[in-house]
Amino acid sequence: MKVVIASDSFKGSNSSIKVAGAIERGIKKVDPSLDVVKLPVADGGEGLVQALVPEEDKWVYVDVTGPMGRPAKAEYALYHSDTAVIEMASASGLPMAGDDKDPAKATTYGTGQLMKDALERGCRTLLIGIGGSATNDGGTGMARALGARFLDASGAEVEAVGGNLDKIADIDLSGLHPALKDTVIKVACDVDNPLCGEHGASAIYGPQKGATPEMVKMLDANLAHLAGVVENITGKNMAGVPGAGAAGGLGFGLMAFTGGILEKGIDLVLDSVGFDEAIEDADLVITGEGRIDGQSVRGKVPVGIAARAKKKNLPVLVIAGDIGPGISNLYDYGIDAVMSTVNKAMPLKEALERSTELLEDGAERAFRMVGIGMSLNRK
Repeated sequence: MKVVIASDSFKGSNSSIKVAGAIERGIKKVDPSLDVVKLPVADGGEGLVQALVPEEDKWVYVDVTGPMGRPAKAEYALYHSDTAVIEMASASGLPMAGDDKDPAKATTYGTGQLMKDALERGCRTLLIGIGGSATNDGGTGMARALGARFLDASGAEVEAVGGNLDKIADIDLSGLHPALKDTVIKVACDVDNPLCGEHGASAIYGPQKGATPEMVKMLDANLAHLAGVVENITGKNMAGVPGAGAAGGLGFGLMAFTGGILEKGIDLVLDSVGFDEAIEDADLVITGEGRIDGQSVRGKVPVGIAARAKKKNLPVLVIAGDIGPGISNLYDYGIDAVMSTVNKAMPLKEALERSTELLEDGAERAFRMVGIGMSLNRK
């Protein structure tokens, strides 16, 4: 029996390849003869670099400005001769904000610094994962790091952060890094939210970044203002493009200021790691992520993997650290069963500390149920 394991990382505890290893150990407690193929994957958020370029000698370390303005060290990876893999979370991620997280003041400037470094090393294809941000600046910080200027009505430069976007009256792109003209920028989105509105960047993700209800309204209005200025300059309305709201509007900014192309992150990664070829003669696909809920249909790893597996009529099992509301909707998207790793009530701290052990245990429990199903089908 061939089993393909392709899981996202479990944030705060295990990388995607370590998750796959724990699941393999668990299922082989039930059947040691299993033929197991492990593929590290990511959806565009944390873990993209490690999934595509696990060899750390290919990683490049850069001094950047973190999301709250503090100096930080970030990394990206060199993938093939002229391609860079960049995670915005490495330079502008939510954990970097610490206790003073504030989406009205946070900036994507550090992400732009990573892009600039890659361009100056000769990279002419950038694969950018944009999940896990602390920001809500519409990508203006990123654009500033690459040479864009945001001006108010008097022509003075605006500090372009989420709380100031309403002051922008004009945008000067003449100073953008010249290499951008010859560069393909593929943006791996882990969500498909538009820029503004009830499903937009501010409303859906602002609260987890520290936004109050009043701040959410302000941030949403400011992003709408930015989109209006961009439309006046370019003639293009990009605010409604699926994924424009990813990473506090960085998806929008990469389209508007650098010509980036938004793609479903999971599809970009699955193509890169050869997922379709790996499942060609498989019997079961196991995937997972740290938390699964109704929002997972909006571009997360398990649903993206299920969509591909179902084209080959393969059953899909999800192993997750936490199961949230709305999970019944996922069964309409090709997922056949979901198993939690948690085997008793426990604090989050304990679950994270015991993540590897719990993954093995959850995988063993799940695969014993798979065995029951196989026995029933043989009758």
